[in-house]
Amino acid sequence: MPRATFSRDLQRLEDSILVLGSMAGQAVVDSVSSLKAQDLESAQRIVNDDRLINERRFGIEADVLALIATQQPMASDLRVLASILEIATELERIGDYGKGIAKIALLIGLEPLIKPLIDLPRMASRVQEMLQQSLEAFTGRNVELALQVAASDDEVDALYNQVYRELLTFIISDPRTIDQATHLLWVGHNLERAGDRVTNICERVVFMVTGKMTELETNDDVGGESLS
Repeated sequence: MPRATFSRDLQRLEDSILVLGSMAGQAVVDSVSSLKAQDLESAQRIVNDDRLINERRFGIEADVLALIATQQPMASDLRVLASILEIATELERIGDYGKGIAKIALLIGLEPLIKPLIDLPRMASRVQEMLQQSLEAFTGRNVELALQVAASDDEVDALYNQVYRELLTFIISDPRTIDQATHLLWVGHNLERAGDRVTNICERVVFMVTGKMTELETNDDVGGESLS
């Protein structure tokens, strides 16, 4: 396979990663929006559409394996292909978190919300922004941006701490809120985990560019460790 063909196929893979990232990030934001608006039709659509995210991930994996099987990639190419495999997995997991939130929206249904949803949408928006930036770091081979994005996960953790403490107060003050408050805690947990997945993507970007496996630590002192 000529080098030009390999480069073209690699570019297609990177484009597919960007599409997958957009789908996963949108699933997260839309799932929280459906919960806030109690839009059950939208929530069900997010659950159903998760299969499209899964299919694209599997397609990326198949294409990566085909490239490895039909080409003798250089070390730097292998790092890119290995990173694409890992990033596709992380993106699919982020999509799963969106599906999980949509399922919670369906569980709560039209039951009046115990509080206005403010911090959860903020978390979802921040995760989406981080995800977009991590993919910019991926396509631009930008280690500095990857490190900045990973560091910003502390903002998501801080919001989760706030959500956790507030919902715990509801549970203590009124046992009738336990079920819904627990569901909302899981929404916050899913969003916090989605932020962690973005950090994993940033680690892969660093590996792809430098060849060094580096754990990008954040202040993961969240109040809901029991939910992990």
